[in-house]
Amino acid sequence: MRRRSRARAGGRTGWPAPGTGAIQRRLGYLVAMPPEGGYRGQVLSPPAGLPEAALASALRRWWGMAVASVEYRPVGWGSHHWEVADAAGCRWFVTVDELAGKRLSEGEPLAAGFGRLRASLAAARDLRDCGRMFVVAPVTARDGEPVARVGDGFAVAVYPFIDGQSFEWGEFSSPAHRLGVLGLVAAVHAAPAGASRHAVADDFAVPGRDELEAACDLAGDVADCGPYARAVSLLARQNAAPIRRLLDRYDRLVMQARAVPARMVLTHGEPHPGNTMLTAGGCWLLIDWDTALVAPPERDLWSLDPGDGTVLDAYASATGFSPRPLLLDLYRLRWDIADLAGDVSRFRRPHAGSIDDDKSWELLTSLIRRVSG
Repeated sequence: MRRRSRARAGGRTGWPAPGTGAIQRRLGYLVAMPPEGGYRGQVLSPPAGLPEAALASALRRWWGMAVASVEYRPVGWGSHHWEVADAAGCRWFVTVDELAGKRLSEGEPLAAGFGRLRASLAAARDLRDCGRMFVVAPVTARDGEPVARVGDGFAVAVYPFIDGQSFEWGEFSSPAHRLGVLGLVAAVHAAPAGASRHAVADDFAVPGRDELEAACDLAGDVADCGPYARAVSLLARQNAAPIRRLLDRYDRLVMQARAVPARMVLTHGEPHPGNTMLTAGGCWLLIDWDTALVAPPERDLWSLDPGDGTVLDAYASATGFSPRPLLLDLYRLRWDIADLAGDVSRFRRPHAGSIDDDKSWELLTSLIRRVSG
């Protein structure tokens, strides 16, 4: 869900409106329509605990890079980004993930989150090696790995710097953009088995769900770990009933999905416009593979569907596979729950009230209002 922006594209952002009513009726709650920029909070400031000198040292150790300059780029969601130039004048795009945000649950070891990230990025590397040249895959480190762990809490990956047009999270810039991405997604789903040899299979778990449920507990203690800690606890408790209804609805969908075996393919996980680029030569690229999993194809298709069935029909015509409404609803609902859980988890951990915290709080309250409506 992170966006790497070299040259910002103009145009309108937000979630496409057609077909919204039908989706609402199927899910049984008000579908959250993201405000401009989407719900996944933009990372506007560098991470605490990783000075640029430490980043440069990691790049030298793992990629043999003699760093000449480092510039932080506040252009993505969920991860931190830098534009780096080496001594030879080559430019690179470097991402850093905070591993605490990659855990499925509060008590899970950081190593487990790192392992899933490594598996996803290795799948991207395998996809490109299988001939999917539209995949912007990480540059392997000296040890052949797609990502390196730095200290206890960080993971670093290096990408080629690509000049091209990037897009906002939200609405596709044109029907051609949407269909172009659909073509990329279909090519990912049709990749040979070797492309998914490292990938983890989706088990329908929602990262941070345990913390979301704990925050809804009226009898739970509230740790004073930052300026939004008590506020997020109050927000969750005041909206505990609609949040629990979402979770119950999701669990029912998961039970139904598991009862009927689904087609399983390699999926990107977040093929929205913000994870696409258009090169000067007119080629579409798919970036940000940190959530790649083996899963039903609907994991990618729900966000491509404008609500009128045209994209789903086009996919069925191209692949011979008709997406299942149940799974489309499941992944659409999981996106909202994951957003809720991610931000609640953020404010249950130590935080200082940074500009990122302020923005995440704004987006969380907006999502809560829509979900509770």
